[in-house]
Amino acid sequence: MKEKQAEAGGIGFFEKGLTAWVALCMVAGVLIGKYLPGIPETLSRFEYAHVSVPIAVLIWLMIYPMMLKVDFASVLNVGQNPKGLYVTWATNWLIKPFSMYGIAFFFFFVVFRPFIPAGLARDYLAGAILLGAAPCTAMVFVWSHLTRGNPAYTVVQVATNDLIILVAFTPIVAFLLGIGGIAIPWETLVLSVALFVVIPLTAGILTRRAVIARRGSAWFNDSFIPKFSGVTTAGLLLTLVIIFSFQGRVILENPLHILLIAVPLTIQTFVIFFVAYIASRALKLPHDIAAPAGMIGASNFFELSVAVAISLFGSGSPVALATIVGVLVEVPVMLTLVKIANGTARWFGANKE
Repeated sequence: MKEKQAEAGGIGFFEKGLTAWVALCMVAGVLIGKYLPGIPETLSRFEYAHVSVPIAVLIWLMIYPMMLKVDFASVLNVGQNPKGLYVTWATNWLIKPFSMYGIAFFFFFVVFRPFIPAGLARDYLAGAILLGAAPCTAMVFVWSHLTRGNPAYTVVQVATNDLIILVAFTPIVAFLLGIGGIAIPWETLVLSVALFVVIPLTAGILTRRAVIARRGSAWFNDSFIPKFSGVTTAGLLLTLVIIFSFQGRVILENPLHILLIAVPLTIQTFVIFFVAYIASRALKLPHDIAAPAGMIGASNFFELSVAVAISLFGSGSPVALATIVGVLVEVPVMLTLVKIANGTARWFGANKE
């Protein structure tokens, strides 16, 4: 009975020990980058508009199983309960970029002043700003899956964020960096939205309709969906191996500064999660909307952040290093927040729809 409940909730063998698996994959990736550099060098050739094709494929595999659960009719009904969207928008665009700036500035220029020269501090701050102005697009579907979030609502939360990024990212980054004329790789942004939202959502909806038409909704939910229970986690783990194989040399050559950069990024992640999570509770939103709302703000669109850092400042710049640390920090911290969200679901017990 317990096994069936676990399977129904999407929690399988890998999910139960996910933190340990993530740590192993990160270490494996770094070691591959160090001792087998030919592998990441070969994979890095398969890139378009700063988006790694192998990583894009794996992220697509992560997202597709969740999109299968999306009932298009329920997406259209999201407008009946828009408070979750308001929390997401306010947290991501009125709070997150500016709290990231404040927290990062305090640590880089005050707390860590004896360890980080002023020039490097400015570069690390720029990297933090790029992370803070780009809320998550792809990985949030994984965090929503692990917290049993409402898949239809999560899709709308992410999709509307993507639309806001189109108009808000550049002016916010330009303002916080204190310079004008910030150019962002629009190809990267548009391609990422298409790959990580439009294509998997369309594929999921079409698959759902075709399978239900042939076998019925009961078979779809009880037999078809469980077939994909381990795909999301497997995709996440393989993605981490590739990402950290790309950045293995950088991580090994900058251990102290990576640790220092990670401190404000970690604090920011926790702060933003609880801002959205507590606001959702105050608004009496159900847990399956509150948890993804917190996750979207807490996690970052690191593909965009890294791409912009590289295009503006170069792949070997300290700015790019700071965005890479964002990738390093995100998964372990987000897994911690997943545990917190799942452990506090009872806070929302009276608010379940």
